[in-house]
Amino acid sequence: MKAIIITVSCLAVTLTACAKDSVTENTESSQTLRIAAAANLSDVLPKVVEGYKTDNNQSNQEIEITYASSGKLYAQITSGAPYDLFLSANQAFPAKLATETLATDQANSQKDAQPFTYTQGQLALYSVIHPLSELKPAALNALLMAKSTKVTIANPQLAPYGNSAKAYLQAQNSYETMKTQKRLIQAENIGQAFQYTHTGSVDYGFVALAQLLAIKAKPTQFHTLAPNSYPSILQDGIVLSERPSAAGFSEYLRSEAGQQYFADAGYLPVQ
Repeated sequence: MKAIIITVSCLAVTLTACAKDSVTENTESSQTLRIAAAANLSDVLPKVVEGYKTDNNQSNQEIEITYASSGKLYAQITSGAPYDLFLSANQAFPAKLATETLATDQANSQKDAQPFTYTQGQLALYSVIHPLSELKPAALNALLMAKSTKVTIANPQLAPYGNSAKAYLQAQNSYETMKTQKRLIQAENIGQAFQYTHTGSVDYGFVALAQLLAIKAKPTQFHTLAPNSYPSILQDGIVLSERPSAAGFSEYLRSEAGQQYFADAGYLPVQ
């Protein structure tokens, strides 16, 4: 009789442990993974998310993505926004988060979080008004310097793509002239710069190549700038919480499967 009681007790303990494990798993999968993502990722990231769910049997995992300029997202995070993962369009903002004290309850547990590079963006000049083909820098500069030409770039202080576009124009000795002539239209982020150009509100726009491939833009509508003509757009991310799904998704981004989505979308491989 004692043996039977012991067996039942052991079974009860085992079932209780299994129940706790099940509750933990369900709780984790039911919690929403919140990602702060640079605006240039709006086309490719949803595909990565679907691939992550399929490849990892995480169909029940809710993933919420907020798109904005990297600078704006950085400001939100330092003000306490409860994101689990930050995917920036540059390396500077994640690096700052790795060394600064975050204004969240998760800060203490994430002091050792390290940034990781997940992709490299490409900059392109886009126009729906003027046809573009393979151009040499001098010819391209002549187009941009025409007095009636309006050009948009993303805010250089907040958007890495805008900062690279500014650096490109400065190298061509065009930036200050265009700014003085009030022909340089500043957009809040790369998404807004694309909209200004796509709707014909400006003559040309410096945008992400990935945005153009996503809409299947005609070859005559854009010119891909040489990667060595502007500062490399290395994009880093950083995990902001201890949730396993945040670390899991960051690892998937860098996996062979995750990197293929970026390659297909027009990004350069991470060295």
